Amino acid sequence: MSLNGEENHLRRRTPTPGKATLLAIGKAFPRQLVLQDLLVEGYIRDTNCDDLAIKEKLQRLCKTTTVKTRYTVLSKEILDEYPELATEGSPTIKQRLEIAHPAVLEMAKEASLACLKEWKRPAQDITHVVYVSSSEIRLPGGDLYLATELGLRNDVGRVMLYFLGCYGGATGLRVAKDIAENNPGSRVLLSTSETTILGFRPPNKARPYDLVGAALFGDGAAAVVVGADPIPGVEEPFMELNTAVQQFIPGTSSVIDGRLSEEGIYFKLGRDLPQKIEENIEEFCKKLMAGAGLSDYNSVFWAVHPGGPAILNRLESALGLESGKLECSRKALMDYGNVSSNTIFYVMEYMREELGKKREEGEEWGLALAFGPGITFEGILLRSLLF
Repeated sequence: MSLNGEENHLRRRTPTPGKATLLAIGKAFPRQLVLQDLLVEGYIRDTNCDDLAIKEKLQRLCKTTTVKTRYTVLSKEILDEYPELATEGSPTIKQRLEIAHPAVLEMAKEASLACLKEWKRPAQDITHVVYVSSSEIRLPGGDLYLATELGLRNDVGRVMLYFLGCYGGATGLRVAKDIAENNPGSRVLLSTSETTILGFRPPNKARPYDLVGAALFGDGAAAVVVGADPIPGVEEPFMELNTAVQQFIPGTSSVIDGRLSEEGIYFKLGRDLPQKIEENIEEFCKKLMAGAGLSDYNSVFWAVHPGGPAILNRLESALGLESGKLECSRKALMDYGNVSSNTIFYVMEYMREELGKKREEGEEWGLALAFGPGITFEGILLRSLLF
């Protein structure tokens, strides 16, 4: 996506030799657009729920998430064909995967094609693929199907990252960075694709997190091309991936708990998740920023996975961030919901637009952060090449 047609005219900082850069970005969504204002009535109808208390709770959750629009694979046509998806206790994992597998592949393909179009080089120049999803279970995996659909070379190096949850996109960036920097001349296509179809089910008071998922999560895909030493006049790098760090918080593995069953995926989210992130985020950020000799949190830009408004608010408070520092994260949450591994790329695309508008006033350094099961922190020290 160009910045109102002005991207080619932006001045660019010189990339650090040997460091991985982002060369292009793309995204894709299913056709079904869900307006948050209309979600409650539709969800209650589709799940045949007549519990007024559940309806009122979902209405409250839909307001507190700050989400305005989302996209979903699930549609009336799918529910008409698979009514058992809305029936409590039905063994439906087979049906869910029948829906999810082609859906996530199609979204990954569309996002990748959009990314390759922006990159402006032939698909055959891609040397490696990193594919991330928590929405499919099959052998061979989506990495092979995606490479085939895109017409990539049959000797393309493939990496499949399954079931990482919300930090999967940032992990994919770390892996792509390592590949690009250790294989001179390589170009890595990183694609993420997710659908909530595996977790959709009728509400149950014994599973309060189901309502949080219904109010917060969406479907979609994203893709980026990663490479070091971009070709002048051919490639247009916009961010450098300077340093990558992953860390887990000991003793918190049960805070985000996901289990696969005959009925799909069940998620359990601890109420103390925002607090755990708040208590540990500053130490993690200091470790990332130390690589560039940075210490002022308000001197950098922030691309944070918006797991929910409570997490963003706690992070903002813990680090003393100025108002507006997390605006790109809040905008991505509002426009798309939490789309698991994809969301960090929607944030980064908004950040690219923002930095392009600021030009000389834009920050040079920034942080990309994502959080997920573990509790796992994934972070990358970014350097903007736009000014």
